[in-house]
Amino acid sequence: MYKALILGSNGLVGKTVTNKFNNSNVIKKVIPATRKDANLFSYNETFSLIQETSPDLIVNAAAKVGGIHANNTQRTDFIIENLKINMNLFEAVKNFPQIKIINLGSSCIYPLDAKNPISEDSFLQGKLEPTNAPYAMAKLTGIEIGRSIAKEFGHDVLNLMPTNLYGPYDNFNPEHSHVIPGLMYRMNDAIKNNDNVFKIWGTGKPLREFLYAEDLADAIDFLIDKDLDTDLINIGSGNEISIKELAIKIKEIMGFKGKIEFDSSKPDGNPRKLLDSSLINSLGWKSKVDLEDGLTKTYNWFKDNS
Repeated sequence: MYKALILGSNGLVGKTVTNKFNNSNVIKKVIPATRKDANLFSYNETFSLIQETSPDLIVNAAAKVGGIHANNTQRTDFIIENLKINMNLFEAVKNFPQIKIINLGSSCIYPLDAKNPISEDSFLQGKLEPTNAPYAMAKLTGIEIGRSIAKEFGHDVLNLMPTNLYGPYDNFNPEHSHVIPGLMYRMNDAIKNNDNVFKIWGTGKPLREFLYAEDLADAIDFLIDKDLDTDLINIGSGNEISIKELAIKIKEIMGFKGKIEFDSSKPDGNPRKLLDSSLINSLGWKSKVDLEDGLTKTYNWFKDNS
C-alpha cells in the first residue's frame, strides 16, 4: 500500500488521478499538492514538500501544457518552466531512493517522422515536430534525468507517455488549451453569439488519437504494483480521428448549427500521431471510454462548470 504525493493536483491529470487514488486498492493515503503547497520552480520548496510529506510514491502530473498555438507562441516558457519542474523534482528525490516515481510525459516526445503506430522504440530516433519541440525537449530531459538517478541511486522511475488527453477539469481556453477543450470553449461562444461560421486552424486533415483522462488514471493505478522490465510505456486508446471529423462530432454533441471552416494558412502540426499501446495492452490494460461518450461527458462537465 502506497502513500502517494500527486504533483500538479489541480490540473486535468492531477485531479483525475487524485479521484482515482481515493478509491484505489493499492493506495493507503493520497496527498494532492498544488502550487500553494510548493512552488515546483523552487528546489527548496520542492525538497521541503517531499521531506515533510514522506511519500512512498510520487506522481508527477505537474507541467505547463497547451495546444498548438500556445506551444508555438510561448516556446521559451514551455521549455524553461517544464525543465524547472523536472529538474527540481528529480534533484529533490535524489537522496530518497525508496520513493517510486511515476513521471508523466507526452506522445510529442517521439520524432515527427516516426512510423505509426509509434512504439516506445522510437524514443530519440529523429527530429521533433517543430511547433511543440520546446515542450518535448523538456519532457525528454525529464526522462533522462529520471534514468540517471535510477541508475546511480537505485530509484524506481516509470515514465508514462499518454496520447492526447481530454476530460473534466481540463483547461477550457480559446487560445491556450488543447484541441478538444479549445474547440468546445470557442464553439460554446459561437452558439451564444449565433455565429454562422466556426473557424479552425489548419486543414483539418491531421489524424489524432485521444484518451479520456479517467482511462489514464486507471492505467496508472493498474501499473503501480506491476513488476516491469521497462521504464517507458505508451498509453493510448488505439483509435484515431481527423481534426475535421472531431470537430463535426463536437458540433453534433454541442448542437452548433453553423458551418465549420478550416484556415489552411495556419499550421497543422504533426500529420499523424498514433501510439502503439501493445505493451500495456499485453499486460492486461485497455482503455474503456470511447470518444463519443468521453466528449459528451466532457461537454456536460464544461456546461456545469463554465
